[in-house]
Amino acid sequence: MVKPARATTEEGEPAGDDELESGRMPFLSHLAELRDRVRNAAIVFMLAFGLCWYFAKDIFAWLREPLFKIWCQHCDVLEGPACLGHDLVKAGTSWGPPQLIYTGLTQPFWVDMSIGLWAGVFVASPFMFHQLWRFIAPGLYKRERRLTIYFAVFSAMFFVAGALFCFYFVLPQLYNFLLSYNTATVKSLPNLQDYLDLTRDMMLAFGAVFELPLLIYFLALGGLVTHRSLWKFNRWFVVLAFVVGAILTPSPDPYTQTLMALPMILLYNFSIILAWRVTIRRERKAAEERAREEA
Repeated sequence: MVKPARATTEEGEPAGDDELESGRMPFLSHLAELRDRVRNAAIVFMLAFGLCWYFAKDIFAWLREPLFKIWCQHCDVLEGPACLGHDLVKAGTSWGPPQLIYTGLTQPFWVDMSIGLWAGVFVASPFMFHQLWRFIAPGLYKRERRLTIYFAVFSAMFFVAGALFCFYFVLPQLYNFLLSYNTATVKSLPNLQDYLDLTRDMMLAFGAVFELPLLIYFLALGGLVTHRSLWKFNRWFVVLAFVVGAILTPSPDPYTQTLMALPMILLYNFSIILAWRVTIRRERKAAEERAREEA
């Protein structure tokens, strides 16, 4: 007896439930697959961690640039090589060469470990997301697989853009304000761990904020929001953006808070355009289906 042929798409691939059926496997095979993916991700992460730990001092030298650049604007170039390239300051107003301190003998070691850990996660994240996608892809439709790939790529792009925006535009303004209390006789002594924590938390916060368009886009795909509802909420979101900016930024000055609030407002309005495209496409498709049913 001949078995009925499976339904296929135009490209010859299984369609509908058959597409999911082709990717199914027994429960024990799922566990073995999960074990292999976790093992591969862990191996790559350990390699990335070791590499980043080896270059931890170079990475930290890059991370401390916003602080040192502000500091060097108030020190004499003769006081240290870090201030080369900056103009001389008036006699008696110099802060001295920029420096960071540590209060525990093991603190520099743990700072290097923390840098290796976070940088290792960042370096290994493309491979780790790839392993996650390889694990969940067999249970998805072809369209869902494409969306998953787009989500991984664009989420990484938005996150990196947010972190770099923070590093090059926000942190200099933040440290300029925090160092404004320095004088020739009253000087701050920034702690290694405190500086790393503040810089890391700020970059993570801005990276998360820049994921807003992606979040709203997928909410629009699910029909949870539309461009009309988002536009009505726009005026309230402006207030919410400044509240979030005041909470996430440790500096009380309005300038730094505005540097977080303005990108949020711009990204929100950009998200309205994305939601408009999704909503219009869905409504057009629904109208065509109704027209076919009436015909």
